[in-house]
Amino acid sequence: MPGQLVENGERISLRTVEREDAEFLQLAHANPELRYPLGISMHRNRHQMEEVLEGHIENQNNANFLVCLDHDDAESGYPSADEVTPIGAVDVVNVNATRPELQGWFLPEHHNQGYAKECLELLIDYVFRTFNSHGVYMETYDHNVPIQRLAEIFGFTEEGRKREAEFVDGEYRDEIQYGLLRREWEEES
Repeated sequence: MPGQLVENGERISLRTVEREDAEFLQLAHANPELRYPLGISMHRNRHQMEEVLEGHIENQNNANFLVCLDHDDAESGYPSADEVTPIGAVDVVNVNATRPELQGWFLPEHHNQGYAKECLELLIDYVFRTFNSHGVYMETYDHNVPIQRLAEIFGFTEEGRKREAEFVDGEYRDEIQYGLLRREWEEES
């Protein structure tokens, strides 16, 4: 069940990840529609996901969020399950680094509705308001065109490409890194 409200957008909210969210987060490690675009080769069962989640929750270098649709009566504290609907998850990895990494995913039924765009804007604002980061970066694979387009919309620059770096969904895929500097974000905002 999603936790405390951290950031609130027009349609979505970013809430803390709680231990009870392991079953929801397991979807990215089991569902091929999510796993392959993310480059996750091995599925995880619920117990394995609980162990992974425990490490993420305890890691002070990462900021982990559930992306939720909040209903009108949702509390900012710990809402009941019928007050919020989790639709994805995002992370800021190595928050104290000069350039932390942004990661995330959304359930397939919530693709192409503008949620990723709203979420990325909230996440970038959060990082630059909260941490002394010079920039942020994100990585994707050459077959994940929607993420490449999203990076370009927000002014990210392709900074590197590792050719045939990972074996994903039966093929070797290029890994593409995109970067956005704080000053570039501030100029656009």
